[in-house]
Amino acid sequence: MAAHEQESPWVVDTRELIRRPGSMRELTRTVTVPERIGTDVIAIQPGRPVELDVRLESVVEGVLATGTVQAAASGVCVRCLEDVEVDLEVGFQELFAYPERAAHHSKVAAPGSRKGGKDAETDEDEQHVLDGDLMDLEEVVRDAVVTALPFQPVCRDDCPGLCPECGARLEDDPDHHHDVIDPRWSVLSSLSVPTDDDEKRN
Repeated sequence: MAAHEQESPWVVDTRELIRRPGSMRELTRTVTVPERIGTDVIAIQPGRPVELDVRLESVVEGVLATGTVQAAASGVCVRCLEDVEVDLEVGFQELFAYPERAAHHSKVAAPGSRKGGKDAETDEDEQHVLDGDLMDLEEVVRDAVVTALPFQPVCRDDCPGLCPECGARLEDDPDHHHDVIDPRWSVLSSLSVPTDDDEKRN
């Protein structure tokens, strides 16, 4: 792991737990998000704080991280496009394996791994591995947050949205409506509008 990666606020030093099954450590950390975490419509924005509360446990396979993430995500209501803010509190649990354990697991976990098939590639991608005695929680936190965010955020459950005809916000004018003329009668309606020739005859 490069020096700048060691200084990442997501990286945790686990040296006191390495190869000591049964030992445990708890930590609380506030991380200022350098990049947005979320979807196109709602996310934890850059510069916002994320509260991490993590318990680290040394096990035979590696170090088990169990924790919670607290943060505020902001975005827009998918119905009326007004600003939305959602308070998040989401849990996660992930094993960060020792490199040799991860390598062994990738060989024996799935039949496809012996042939270098797709199953082996997928299995390796899903594993999290310790880099020496360093644990990078960024991907774990990101996955937990994105999964917990509402797929279609709304400012409130009964938000009426926007007028499909003109885009007006229906919350501001509950009686808002448009007279819709059947297109089959549109030619007849135009006959009721006086033309220049009619005005000249009059």
